[in-house]
Amino acid sequence: MSLGLAEKIILVTGSSRGIGAGIAQRLAKEGARLVVTYSSNEAQAQKVLESLPGQGHLCLSLNVAHEASIEAVFAKISETGPLYGLVNNAGITRDQLLLRMKTDDFDAVLNTNLRGAFLCLRAAVKAMLKAKVAGSIVNISSVSGEMGTPGQTNYSAAKAGLEGMTKAAAKEVASRGIRVNCVAPGYIATEMTGALTDDQRAKIVGQIPMGEVGSVEDVASATAFLLSNEARYITGHTLSVNGGLYM
Repeated sequence: MSLGLAEKIILVTGSSRGIGAGIAQRLAKEGARLVVTYSSNEAQAQKVLESLPGQGHLCLSLNVAHEASIEAVFAKISETGPLYGLVNNAGITRDQLLLRMKTDDFDAVLNTNLRGAFLCLRAAVKAMLKAKVAGSIVNISSVSGEMGTPGQTNYSAAKAGLEGMTKAAAKEVASRGIRVNCVAPGYIATEMTGALTDDQRAKIVGQIPMGEVGSVEDVASATAFLLSNEARYITGHTLSVNGGLYM
């Protein structure tokens, strides 16, 4: 079944690896024209770009913490055609227990994961309104934003804020045909979870009713669905992809 994304330009922030790269792959298979972005590892982003099926993809440097960088990327996209979709995936972690967490580490995570997502969201809505495109935006949240995770007060706060921002924005732009939703992954098999010990992994899996960690493809499929017209009557929603870890 086609999701109707062929030839549509979709920007995926933080798509040089992990979940972002998986989302880019999934959308390219649907025929979308991807804008792959990276903050530091250009070589890795180029590898992702070269692996994408189809044509018309771009690879651009983007630091979501800097407005000038965001403006440059959106200006470049406008030269190629109207933006249809945005996936706000870029993010960082600075994990530490509350009493040991440095203020700078709290600010850094909020600045990238929440403020950066806001800046990209605002730029995308402006572009869609200007081009009169009924677009779709998906913000990648986390189960941490829904239930809280010890050692991640900064990350949990940013992701909870992202979900609130999604609902508010969705109400503002729904009348213009623009949808804004979230995908909230649980434990997903990535480089980060791959570094866990067997005991750590077993403890995590023991908390998940479905008895396994998710895959990047699980998150990518949920994101593709929300971007597509198959989800035309869904906005302001958070789609949890966590195997039942949080309900």
